[in-house]
Amino acid sequence: MLRVAFLSGSLLRPRATARRAGELFGTPLASSRTRAAAMSDHGASESWLETAGRGEVDWGKVDWKQEGQRIRAYRWGDPQDQPYVLFAHGWSSHGTRFARWIGRLRAAGYAAVAFDQPAHGRSPGRSANLPVFTDTLHAVARHFGPAQAVVGHSLGAAAAAVALAQGLAAERAVLLAPAADPIDASYRFSRQIGLPGRLCRDMIAMFERQIGISMAELQAQHIAPRIGRPALIVHDLEDREVPWSEGERYARLWPHARLLTTRRLGHNRIVDDDGVIDAALRFLAGGTVGERIVSSPNLPYGFA
Repeated sequence: MLRVAFLSGSLLRPRATARRAGELFGTPLASSRTRAAAMSDHGASESWLETAGRGEVDWGKVDWKQEGQRIRAYRWGDPQDQPYVLFAHGWSSHGTRFARWIGRLRAAGYAAVAFDQPAHGRSPGRSANLPVFTDTLHAVARHFGPAQAVVGHSLGAAAAAVALAQGLAAERAVLLAPAADPIDASYRFSRQIGLPGRLCRDMIAMFERQIGISMAELQAQHIAPRIGRPALIVHDLEDREVPWSEGERYARLWPHARLLTTRRLGHNRIVDDDGVIDAALRFLAGGTVGERIVSSPNLPYGFA
């Protein structure tokens, strides 16, 4: 029914249809809030949540129409006295999505900080996008201070990369299934809802006018070469939401990045996989994990 509505709307009211598609693209699924509430309300017996310090962080702008809001944050340990890991969740997700990491990090001597992005989990707001995700990540990092590492998933991983390129204080980065190209993501979304390509271009133009920058500026090939911190990129070959090639793009163009390729984990199970968490902990401890991918005019693709 959604595809039929957008196909018919593209013929009858093209501008309004492109605008409506943009609104839908920027609105997370309501399940982000219900799943976060279920974790908090019914999972209180879980030690990782029971021991969490909960509070709010001033951000100043939740979406393009609301100001003066605060976002929900969670912490384990003391980020002021211990090296801490800052988590950045993905689209339609929530901060406590990284539950399986907490015990392992605490045992290794790390504190941890997570938060709900605007319009996600228990944070206020109606809409979000990559610049909003990035700005919020900066706000949380300013509140808690420099991080030992930032760990991001999907759109949260893309926000982490953009934030690092802008000067986010974190010694290392772990990107899980990172989204590398907001333009390609826009076209994937448009195909899902039946929006014609010409109206997808209109939707992108509307978005660019809203945020004041070109979406091309947020592509990995323009972001990754500017980052001087070590990174571990983890991506699954069978990811159906964000193609493996997007993680490979980060690893190939990021000067100090390595790629760990998984199988049969898809886009979401990669966050909870014990093998992935093990690899990330080895990387945080300074170990060599994954493969170095290189490219040059004479060697378009290869491993070093």
